[in-house]
Amino acid sequence: MGWGIKLTDEQWDELDRLRFTAKSAEVFRNCLIILKSDSRDTIASIAEDLGCCTDTVIRVRRLYRKGGVDALRPVKPPGRPGKATPQFIDQMRRAVTTHPLTLGYAFSTWSLARLAAHLAKTTGTRVSTDQLGRLLRRHGFSFQRPKHTMKGKRDEAAYEKSKAQLQDLKKKPSEKTPPPPWFSRTRSRYIATRR
Repeated sequence: MGWGIKLTDEQWDELDRLRFTAKSAEVFRNCLIILKSDSRDTIASIAEDLGCCTDTVIRVRRLYRKGGVDALRPVKPPGRPGKATPQFIDQMRRAVTTHPLTLGYAFSTWSLARLAAHLAKTTGTRVSTDQLGRLLRRHGFSFQRPKHTMKGKRDEAAYEKSKAQLQDLKKKPSEKTPPPPWFSRTRSRYIATRR
């Protein structure tokens, strides 16, 4: 198969420097592939030593030949650009720090769904609640599930009166009701018996 890659001393030093400063295991592995290629190791033996497939060794060698050391660093795949523009983030920050009642809503706490609907209405950009949660965390906001109570939505006087009646009922001794037929009374306690 011939020589893999011939390296000069400067190239060897550059690869060694990159290998020891790399924060990524992938970059470390790629550097080792090139360094081992210089030492007359076969593609199969390099792949076996590093625990990768032969296609990976061939791909990394090809990348190095075309782009040098810079090609050994992984490139983030382009993907679709995010929907959250700087204007959207600014509007999100403004909405989160503003009380919903002042914006004309009938609720007092933001939920992810409510905030997403508000932002869709004001910015025209619709994001999912999961994405909105990630954006909030990324920009230093936290969110919790609100504790829902009936306070303020019920007649408090009637609630207190019913609460007092319930306490009175709990305190009163129960009327003497005979025990169920499958219980018999022995030594001041009930013992279950089968008939």
